[in-house]
Amino acid sequence: GTGKTLLAKATAGESGVPFLSISGSDFMEMFVGVGPARVRDLFAKARSQSPSIIFIDEIDAIGRQRGRGGMGGNDERENTLNQLLVEMDGFATTSGVVILAGTNRPDILDKALLRPGRFDRQISLDRPDINGREQIFNVHLAKIKIEKEIDYYKQRLAALTPGFAGADIANVCNEAALIAARQSKDFVQMIDFEGAIDRVIGGLEKKNKVISKEERRTVAYHEAGHAVVGWFLEFAEPLLKVSIVPRGTAALGFAQYLPNENLLMTKEQIRDMICMTLGGRAAEEVMIGKISTGAQNDLEKITRMAYSQVSLYGMSESVGLVSFRSDNETFQKPYSDETAQLIDQEVRGLIEACYKTTLEMIRERKDLVTELAEALLKKEVLNLDDLNEILGERPFARVEIRNIDRYQGIESDKEEDANGGEQDAPEGEDTGAPAGLGLAFEEVDSQKP
Repeated sequence: GTGKTLLAKATAGESGVPFLSISGSDFMEMFVGVGPARVRDLFAKARSQSPSIIFIDEIDAIGRQRGRGGMGGNDERENTLNQLLVEMDGFATTSGVVILAGTNRPDILDKALLRPGRFDRQISLDRPDINGREQIFNVHLAKIKIEKEIDYYKQRLAALTPGFAGADIANVCNEAALIAARQSKDFVQMIDFEGAIDRVIGGLEKKNKVISKEERRTVAYHEAGHAVVGWFLEFAEPLLKVSIVPRGTAALGFAQYLPNENLLMTKEQIRDMICMTLGGRAAEEVMIGKISTGAQNDLEKITRMAYSQVSLYGMSESVGLVSFRSDNETFQKPYSDETAQLIDQEVRGLIEACYKTTLEMIRERKDLVTELAEALLKKEVLNLDDLNEILGERPFARVEIRNIDRYQGIESDKEEDANGGEQDAPEGEDTGAPAGLGLAFEEVDSQKP
């Protein structure tokens, strides 16, 4: 969803030469010899019309590394790949023909395909940063009828959608228009965009889901725990919204955070993130006196974060400055049993220390947790203004302008370097940090953008 095929379309439109487009799977047939023949025909056609451009979409269908998982000596995919290699840079030259290809899996492509002379320039299309998202919103907002000027929305929406790709942004604009149309509005408003972002991140609202009063109260205290702990921790991500409306297949409530465009993460940030994620379980224990299965998703996250801190980022004194990348495909560990035991002890110690801190914070601020939980039970959704009213201003001011400030429309005359100074947690998978949304009360794994 980052725009690989769109880039090829733009090239086709602007190049002014014949453009031949084909999908990688078009070469694959059950009949032997069809794939190589189609490659020959494609290149013959391109040469006859040269100068021309060939675009092969999803090239990993035929470009996989050879010698992997073949079903016999005469593997059709390997023959097709060999023919492609010869056509691209073989005995007969292909002058006047430029070849483009797109894939989501560059890691599994054959090395001979990526060498200079064949695909010698690789362009990586990552998810856009805040400036990129602003420009993408500029394109998609022009297609729908909105209440105010595009400039009013694009910066706020770009700040609200960290980690979204171009396809997600198009989906948000479409969903917002649908929400506005359902309510017979003449134009799309900011509240519709916020509802659309919630829909894309957390799934469809299920207002009619049957939940007992006791369970609803547990969910409210759980989410209030997350909110209060995160609010009073310096390095936790800024809280945007707390909801106890059931969404998607499993989530009974969520606390939504707004991370910055960040590239690094400090030890203190990981520690605060773990404390904030444990806030739900701690609130259940202190306020209700019973713990529930609702914290399963939180516990998965903190386990991943803690193991990353100890064994991946070298932030533990006893384990030392080593980094063991975990390979989920094999069960072999690149370290001894003694080291494994030491890593486990460190992780348990880290999580216990964080849990103690979290319990103390909940006990100190019992009245705020209760007030927030009661407000949640009454309103179901609390936004930034409600949180500020109940919890007061967040005690930690930043010199830099953050995404949460952009969302509120706070401008800065001289924005500092976006990547300098203190930063919040990245959205990478290794840390297990909640990228924008801390879902609680999950029964199954769900993918979050």
